[in-house]
Amino acid sequence: MDRISALRNVEDALADFEDGDASLGDVEDRVLGVLRTYATEFEGDDVTAYRATGDPEVEGVVVVASSADEAEERVAARIDGAVPEFRVERAG
Repeated sequence: MDRISALRNVEDALADFEDGDASLGDVEDRVLGVLRTYATEFEGDDVTAYRATGDPEVEGVVVVASSADEAEERVAARIDGAVPEFRVERAG
C-alpha cells in the first residue's frame, strides 16, 4: 500500500465516522489496520520497516531504517532509562 492509498483509506474511515456510519472503535480498528498494512508493505529508497520483539516495553514497535543495526538504535532511542533486551526483524 502506498502513502496515497493509506491516506485515502484513513480519510474514508473518518468520513464514515462523521456520517454516523462507523463508531469510534470501528474507525480506530480501520486506521490501525491501514497503518499496519502500510508499515509491513513499506518499500522506501534503501530503507525497510523493522519490528522489535522481546521485552514488553518494545514488543511490536516498528521503525524504518537502512539496516537492522540502525533499527535497533532507533528502537533503543525510544526508551527512557535502561534499554531492555530485544531484537529486530524485517516487518511483513
